[in-house]
Amino acid sequence: MRKTGIVVPCYNESKRIHTDSFLAALDKEPNLSFLFVNDGSTDDTLSVLCGIREKNRERVDVLSLEANCGKAEAVRRGMLKLTDGPFDNVGYWDADLATPLEAIGEFCSILDATDVTVVIGSRIRLLGRNVERNPLRHYVGRIFATCASLLIEMVVYDTQCGAKIFKNSAPLRKVFGKPFRVNWTFDVEMLARFPLVMGCPPSRACSQWYEYPLQEWIDVKGSKVRLKDFVIGGLEFCTLFILLHTPARKRYVDYLLASD
Repeated sequence: MRKTGIVVPCYNESKRIHTDSFLAALDKEPNLSFLFVNDGSTDDTLSVLCGIREKNRERVDVLSLEANCGKAEAVRRGMLKLTDGPFDNVGYWDADLATPLEAIGEFCSILDATDVTVVIGSRIRLLGRNVERNPLRHYVGRIFATCASLLIEMVVYDTQCGAKIFKNSAPLRKVFGKPFRVNWTFDVEMLARFPLVMGCPPSRACSQWYEYPLQEWIDVKGSKVRLKDFVIGGLEFCTLFILLHTPARKRYVDYLLASD
């Protein structure tokens, strides 16, 4: 594995953070680092994260946001910090470890050995794989994913899986350079930004992306995602449609490419 940094966004996760799992992953892989982003938690999350950092200060960092900004902004702030660092690969991972940390090595093996620039975890129930999802959320999610693919003009099976790793690059820094206009569906907006900042059709922008069928994904109890969030997602799709498919697109591209 080349030098890899992973953002782990955390909001009130003190009871769900598997400290030993993160430390064991660092012991197993010397080129791996974690950046935990405390998104204005009101419980003991920050203390737990600082405890992990104390056990491996060289490869664990904590970015603490004073107020809760939402997952989109927490991930964006963390990704900006990592893309400015010495990492070949950067990505983000859900704190509940619904996707086991072992998959990081599998993702990076693809990035390091091929021309692939983006690896996206995909929760597909296949023989020989242990993918457990709430049935209702699964079927609602399939409708969501189909709409997302049509919206961004890319065939992506699972935009919402919280496990993604990228090769560090100038386009990636542009993608995360400006705050997202949506929150719950920020993954969709993030993917849609690549062709906009690269100045190419969506089909070309995603030609070196790879969806990795996860060996294991467990629907962890205590998830903050509720069915009402899919309704919010539908409303956010309307925002994204305006940004991507109306005259507002030009203004949005200028926003993404503008220097700070």
